[in-house]
Amino acid sequence: MGALDHISELFDCSSGGSKLKKRKQLQTVEVKVKMDCEGCERKVKKAVEGMKGVNQVDVDRKANKVTVVGYVEASKVVARVAHRTGKKAELWPYVPYDVVEHPYAPGVYDKKAPSGYVRNTDASQYSHLARASSTEVRYTTAFSDENPAACVVM
Repeated sequence: MGALDHISELFDCSSGGSKLKKRKQLQTVEVKVKMDCEGCERKVKKAVEGMKGVNQVDVDRKANKVTVVGYVEASKVVARVAHRTGKKAELWPYVPYDVVEHPYAPGVYDKKAPSGYVRNTDASQYSHLARASSTEVRYTTAFSDENPAACVVM
């Protein structure tokens, strides 16, 4: 950028202020939508594919999950699916089982969740639940019936 360009930008009165559009970030949005048949699946996919900024749409009917990749906002994707299909839509509330510290705590375990997933919740409310340390595990398994190398004194 030359000196003349810089000076012309300083004294440019035509724009009335600099209004730069904030560009949306490429993101992946996961939405939970109940789908019973191929027709529901097609309807949901068509509703999302028509949105501006959508690059890719993946529908998993078995898990009731729609994954949208593109320059879109999560709230707009959920609103579009709910409006166009008439189905209840919400952001994907589940995380993989391994990520959660206490997967069987009340409020975390969900019978309706797909296999391998539990509900995503704040971990601080379950901090009172203790996890066994490695030494405790070692001592309890040493006297276990399932351990073939267990103590023979029992």
